[in-house]
Amino acid sequence: MAKAYVYTRHGGPEVEALIDREPPRPGPGQLLVAVRAAGVNPVDHKLRGGYRRPGQAPAELPEVLGSEAAGVVAEVGPDVTGFAVGDPVFGSTLTGGYAEYTLLPVAVAAHKPQGLSFAEAAALPVAAATAYDGVRQLALPAGATLLVTGVGGGVGGFVARLARHEGLRVIGTASDGKKEYVESLGVTHVAPGPDLVERIRALAPDGVDGVFDLVGGEHLRTVAELVADRTKLITAGGKGIVGELGGSPVARARTAEVLDAVAALAAADVLRPHITAVYPLARAGEALRSVESGHARGKVVIEVGQ
Repeated sequence: MAKAYVYTRHGGPEVEALIDREPPRPGPGQLLVAVRAAGVNPVDHKLRGGYRRPGQAPAELPEVLGSEAAGVVAEVGPDVTGFAVGDPVFGSTLTGGYAEYTLLPVAVAAHKPQGLSFAEAAALPVAAATAYDGVRQLALPAGATLLVTGVGGGVGGFVARLARHEGLRVIGTASDGKKEYVESLGVTHVAPGPDLVERIRALAPDGVDGVFDLVGGEHLRTVAELVADRTKLITAGGKGIVGELGGSPVARARTAEVLDAVAALAAADVLRPHITAVYPLARAGEALRSVESGHARGKVVIEVGQ
């Protein structure tokens, strides 16, 4: 039997539990991975609450929490090439990352670079890959100005690093408590609140060339007017309203090729994760709560094994 942190029904934190279960068995195109670390993301508590990604099957309860993990291949399923038992890997999980064992489909798995820790690798598949896909989607030229809403969070930090690496000027909204961190990314910090548009226009009188939104809601509506070309307005936080504003959601590739690319950038210190808190599996609930509060800076990671 192996430990796994699950939700037993849809709801709030009260439906979570640490249980013993049989490790899953890998099917065709899958890897059984002994988990060393798992990333924690806002989508984790949204899934617990009943959200399902487009095309995702209904939850089979109890369902293991977590969308990304890194570890060591323990077993290789049929029709798998390029991976072997003992390989350090990371990727998007099929059976949840908050567990001692999980399944990674090889279509969204990659080899862990030697220069990255398991914790760092586990922090890449959701946030870093979202940032990578979105910055590629915007395709702004060097010297352009990008506004990133919610820049102080896990995805935002990756967006800022990648955008700065590509020669973009970055303005970011985040709470005053995250100002020092935001400025350490080379980003011009702007606090949310009254007169937000006017304060951003003081920094960019002609508006901005692109908006990468990670907040959604009225915050997204407010800043949308700052970009004239709405094809350069994308969101990972306001998918329900971005269409009416003339923008679009971040188009996620979800491929092994993207994971290879972000891993190479992380190993080169361009997209190395900013991990601000690490919890053991026994305290997975605390880890998720720190992200669910909306106040986490950078990435939160659960360490599972040695």
